[in-house]
Amino acid sequence: MTRMDAALPHGAATNRTRRPGIIAAWLLACCALVFCMVVVGGITRLTHSGLSIVEWQPLVGTLPPLGEAAWEETFAKYRLTPEYLQVNKGMTLEEFKGIFWWEYFHRLLGRLIGAAFLLPLVWFWWKGRVDRPLAWKLSGIFVLGGLQGALGWYMVRSGLVDDPRVAHERLAAHLGLAVLIFAAMFWLALELLREARGGAHGQGHRGPYRLALAIVWLVFLQILAGALVAGLRAGHAYNTFPLMNGALAPEGVMMLSPWYLNLLNNPATVQFDHRTLAWLLAVLVIGLWAACMRPRVPRDARAAAHLLLAAFAVQFLLGVYTLLHAVPVALGAAHQAGAMLVFTAALWQAHTLRRNRR
Repeated sequence: MTRMDAALPHGAATNRTRRPGIIAAWLLACCALVFCMVVVGGITRLTHSGLSIVEWQPLVGTLPPLGEAAWEETFAKYRLTPEYLQVNKGMTLEEFKGIFWWEYFHRLLGRLIGAAFLLPLVWFWWKGRVDRPLAWKLSGIFVLGGLQGALGWYMVRSGLVDDPRVAHERLAAHLGLAVLIFAAMFWLALELLREARGGAHGQGHRGPYRLALAIVWLVFLQILAGALVAGLRAGHAYNTFPLMNGALAPEGVMMLSPWYLNLLNNPATVQFDHRTLAWLLAVLVIGLWAACMRPRVPRDARAAAHLLLAAFAVQFLLGVYTLLHAVPVALGAAHQAGAMLVFTAALWQAHTLRRNRR
């Protein structure tokens, strides 16, 4: 240990103790958990399980009902909800358990992510592997995770009042925040991996990089649009492609007044926007792929371009197939997983083109 290292307070990271590769691996593992969380959340929505647990108990709710009496009490609370009274009246206890376990697993996975993030973070700090700038970034991600839990309950509450469906705008916000948390961890992991390799990354490519960043944000916007489609159940209408029941834009696409209400509340408009963004992304992804095939573009950027193009092509075709079959659970979950894969590929593509700022 050098004199400079010895003079630092306990918990202060140095170049020799930071071990960015290990921290990056931990963040990538957390990314994998968030990816699973998004997919399970999609299945929870598709199976109409999200309103089966009517209380938010961050600690006590870790344990499921134990024993027949506890199950009867939990089921009795659900029988007071609008979803039971208007949609599932007459449901048996065994049928209730079928939807309960999806929501329970969704919440349990959220708690697991919180523990998987916080406990190693505290350990890294204690061992002096997190300097102050990195600590602020990681703490910010943890705060976002806590807000995500509160936002999830805020979403669920909207379906426990009168209409037995969660508010679609809250659903989009809940999914959007999960995607942003994933992006923050994934990008930070890529930065740490670059640091572990010595920081070498070429000179960057301004034009392709800007296009890659635009694609990242458009994919994020497309995911939000998909959440609105799901929340409004717009995927169960206009199940034709490429036209929407014989028209580019169906009748009623601007039926609400003022006009901007259609962007959030009109199923026809929401699905039309989702389709339009898909076509726009198709053009931009192909254009970025062509730009990355130039000789001076680094090899990793070319690999990322191939991956992004392939992931987007599969996702586009999967989206069409899901729509034509009116969103069955398996296809809907696969489509949501595909969206996260495309987003991940877009982030990696942007990072490979980013100018090195040592």
